[in-house]
Amino acid sequence: MKTTEEPAKIKWGFDLAHTEIGFKVKHLMITNVKGIFKEFDASIYTTGEDFLTAEIDFWMNPASVDTGDEKRDAHLKSPDFFDVEKHKQITFTGNTYENVDNDGSYEMYGDLTINGIKKRIKLDVEFGGIIKDPWGNVKAGFTINGKINRKDWGLNWNTALEAGGVLLGEEVRISCEVELIKQ
Repeated sequence: MKTTEEPAKIKWGFDLAHTEIGFKVKHLMITNVKGIFKEFDASIYTTGEDFLTAEIDFWMNPASVDTGDEKRDAHLKSPDFFDVEKHKQITFTGNTYENVDNDGSYEMYGDLTINGIKKRIKLDVEFGGIIKDPWGNVKAGFTINGKINRKDWGLNWNTALEAGGVLLGEEVRISCEVELIKQ
Protein backbone atom coordinates (compact mmCIF):
# COMPACT_ATOMS: atom_id res chain seq x y z
CA MET A 1 0.00 0.00 0.00
CA LYS A 2 1.48 3.32 -1.12
CA THR A 3 1.14 6.40 1.08
CA THR A 4 1.72 9.93 -0.06
CA GLU A 5 3.17 12.25 2.52
CA GLU A 6 1.84 15.75 2.93
CA PRO A 7 4.55 18.35 2.35
CA ALA A 8 5.93 19.61 5.64
CA LYS A 9 4.82 22.88 7.20
CA ILE A 10 7.52 25.50 6.73
CA LYS A 11 8.01 28.48 9.03
CA TRP A 12 9.20 31.72 7.42
CA GLY A 13 10.56 34.87 9.02
CA PHE A 14 11.41 38.34 7.77
CA ASP A 15 14.87 39.20 6.53
CA LEU A 16 14.68 42.56 8.29
CA ALA A 17 17.60 44.06 6.34
CA HIS A 18 15.67 43.52 3.09
CA THR A 19 12.06 44.19 4.13
CA GLU A 20 10.24 47.52 4.24
CA ILE A 21 6.64 48.09 5.37
CA GLY A 22 5.62 51.44 3.89
CA PHE A 23 2.75 53.72 2.97
CA LYS A 24 2.05 57.05 1.31
CA VAL A 25 -0.72 59.62 1.60
CA LYS A 26 -1.55 62.72 -0.46
CA HIS A 27 -0.47 65.99 1.20
CA LEU A 28 -1.99 69.34 0.18
CA MET A 29 -3.63 67.40 -2.68
CA ILE A 30 -0.47 67.86 -4.80
CA THR A 31 2.20 65.45 -3.52
CA ASN A 32 2.70 62.32 -1.43
CA VAL A 33 4.19 61.90 2.03
CA LYS A 34 5.82 58.52 2.60
CA GLY A 35 6.36 56.63 5.81
CA ILE A 36 7.50 53.27 7.12
CA PHE A 37 7.00 51.20 10.24
CA LYS A 38 10.27 50.14 11.85
CA GLU A 39 8.94 47.44 14.22
CA PHE A 40 7.00 44.51 12.79
CA ASP A 41 6.93 40.74 12.75
CA ALA A 42 4.73 37.86 11.67
CA SER A 43 3.95 34.21 12.11
CA ILE A 44 4.10 32.80 8.56
CA TYR A 45 3.66 29.12 7.69
CA THR A 46 3.30 27.42 4.31
CA THR A 47 2.70 23.83 3.24
CA GLY A 48 5.92 23.06 1.43
CA GLU A 49 7.07 26.16 -0.43
CA ASP A 50 3.57 26.92 -1.77
CA PHE A 51 2.66 30.45 -0.69
CA LEU A 52 -0.95 29.96 -1.81
CA THR A 53 -1.20 27.87 1.40
CA ALA A 54 0.29 30.63 3.58
CA GLU A 55 -1.05 31.26 7.06
CA ILE A 56 -0.05 34.86 7.87
CA ASP A 57 -0.47 36.64 11.20
CA PHE A 58 1.33 39.98 10.84
CA TRP A 59 1.66 42.76 13.41
CA MET A 60 3.41 46.12 13.53
CA ASN A 61 3.94 48.70 16.22
CA PRO A 62 2.19 51.97 15.28
CA ALA A 63 4.56 53.83 17.64
CA SER A 64 7.41 52.86 15.26
CA VAL A 65 6.01 55.03 12.42
CA ASP A 66 8.71 57.09 10.70
CA THR A 67 7.93 59.71 8.06
CA GLY A 68 11.21 61.56 8.43
CA ASP A 69 9.58 64.37 10.47
CA GLU A 70 9.39 64.08 14.29
CA LYS A 71 6.43 66.48 14.67
CA ARG A 72 4.40 64.63 12.03
CA ASP A 73 5.32 61.27 13.59
CA ALA A 74 4.19 62.53 17.02
CA HIS A 75 0.87 63.63 15.49
CA LEU A 76 0.42 60.20 13.84
CA LYS A 77 0.99 58.53 17.24
CA SER A 78 -1.62 60.78 18.91
CA PRO A 79 -5.36 60.05 19.39
CA ASP A 80 -5.98 61.90 16.08
CA PHE A 81 -4.56 58.86 14.27
CA PHE A 82 -3.01 55.67 15.74
CA ASP A 83 -3.60 56.48 19.44
CA VAL A 84 -0.54 54.41 20.41
CA GLU A 85 -1.26 54.66 24.16
CA LYS A 86 -4.47 52.64 23.65
CA HIS A 87 -3.58 50.60 20.56
CA LYS A 88 -0.19 48.88 20.69
CA GLN A 89 -0.50 46.92 17.44
CA ILE A 90 -1.80 47.10 13.90
CA THR A 91 -2.50 43.56 12.66
CA PHE A 92 -3.16 41.79 9.38
CA THR A 93 -4.28 38.18 9.02
CA GLY A 94 -3.95 36.88 5.46
CA ASN A 95 -6.32 34.04 4.73
CA THR A 96 -7.34 33.91 1.05
CA TYR A 97 -5.19 33.97 -2.08
CA GLU A 98 -6.04 34.08 -5.76
CA ASN A 99 -3.62 33.45 -8.61
CA VAL A 100 -4.19 36.32 -11.05
CA ASP A 101 -2.05 35.42 -14.06
CA ASN A 102 -0.04 32.22 -13.38
CA ASP A 103 3.06 34.42 -13.66
CA GLY A 104 3.62 35.58 -10.08
CA SER A 105 0.70 37.99 -9.62
CA TYR A 106 -1.69 37.23 -6.78
CA GLU A 107 -4.45 38.85 -4.78
CA MET A 108 -4.27 38.36 -1.03
CA TYR A 109 -7.34 38.97 1.13
CA GLY A 110 -7.35 39.33 4.86
CA ASP A 111 -8.38 41.27 7.92
CA LEU A 112 -6.60 44.53 8.78
CA THR A 113 -7.12 45.84 12.32
CA ILE A 114 -6.24 49.45 13.18
CA ASN A 115 -7.43 51.17 16.38
CA GLY A 116 -9.49 48.10 17.25
CA ILE A 117 -11.45 48.26 13.98
CA LYS A 118 -11.21 45.15 11.76
CA LYS A 119 -11.96 45.35 8.02
CA ARG A 120 -11.33 42.94 5.16
CA ILE A 121 -8.91 44.26 2.53
CA LYS A 122 -7.32 43.12 -0.73
CA LEU A 123 -3.59 43.42 -1.42
CA ASP A 124 -1.86 42.89 -4.76
CA VAL A 125 1.16 40.60 -4.49
CA GLU A 126 4.00 40.13 -6.97
CA PHE A 127 5.93 36.96 -6.15
CA GLY A 128 9.60 37.41 -7.00
CA GLY A 129 10.54 33.77 -6.52
CA ILE A 130 12.45 31.52 -4.15
CA ILE A 131 16.25 31.34 -4.21
CA LYS A 132 19.15 30.11 -2.10
CA ASP A 133 21.48 32.95 -1.09
CA PRO A 134 25.32 32.61 -1.06
CA TRP A 135 25.19 31.57 2.62
CA GLY A 136 22.78 28.68 2.03
CA ASN A 137 19.61 30.42 3.27
CA VAL A 138 16.38 29.87 1.31
CA LYS A 139 14.70 33.23 0.61
CA ALA A 140 11.36 34.23 -0.94
CA GLY A 141 10.63 37.72 -2.27
CA PHE A 142 7.41 39.70 -2.63
CA THR A 143 6.23 43.19 -3.56
CA ILE A 144 2.90 43.98 -1.89
CA ASN A 145 0.69 46.95 -2.75
CA GLY A 146 -2.81 48.03 -1.81
CA LYS A 147 -5.13 50.94 -1.19
CA ILE A 148 -7.33 51.62 1.81
CA ASN A 149 -9.45 54.54 2.96
CA ARG A 150 -8.07 55.65 6.33
CA LYS A 151 -11.54 56.81 7.46
CA ASP A 152 -12.73 53.17 7.43
CA TRP A 153 -10.53 52.72 10.55
CA GLY A 154 -11.53 55.95 12.28
CA LEU A 155 -8.46 57.89 11.11
CA ASN A 156 -10.57 60.95 10.39
CA TRP A 157 -8.40 63.93 11.30
CA ASN A 158 -8.03 66.54 8.56
CA THR A 159 -8.13 70.28 8.01
CA ALA A 160 -9.56 72.36 5.18
CA LEU A 161 -7.29 74.41 2.95
CA GLU A 162 -7.93 78.09 2.24
CA ALA A 163 -7.73 77.42 -1.51
CA GLY A 164 -10.20 74.53 -1.22
CA GLY A 165 -9.62 70.86 -0.62
CA VAL A 166 -8.03 69.26 2.44
CA LEU A 167 -4.57 68.83 3.94
CA LEU A 168 -4.56 64.99 3.83
CA GLY A 169 -5.96 62.56 1.33
CA GLU A 170 -8.25 59.78 2.55
CA GLU A 171 -6.59 57.10 0.42
CA VAL A 172 -3.56 55.40 1.92
CA ARG A 173 -1.36 53.46 -0.48
CA ILE A 174 0.33 50.46 1.12
CA SER A 175 3.70 49.62 -0.37
CA CYS A 176 5.87 46.77 0.97
CA GLU A 177 9.02 45.02 -0.15
CA VAL A 178 9.24 41.71 1.68
CA GLU A 179 12.05 39.17 1.80
CA LEU A 180 11.34 36.05 3.82
CA ILE A 181 13.86 33.52 5.06
CA LYS A 182 13.04 29.86 5.63
CA GLN A 183 13.47 29.07 9.34
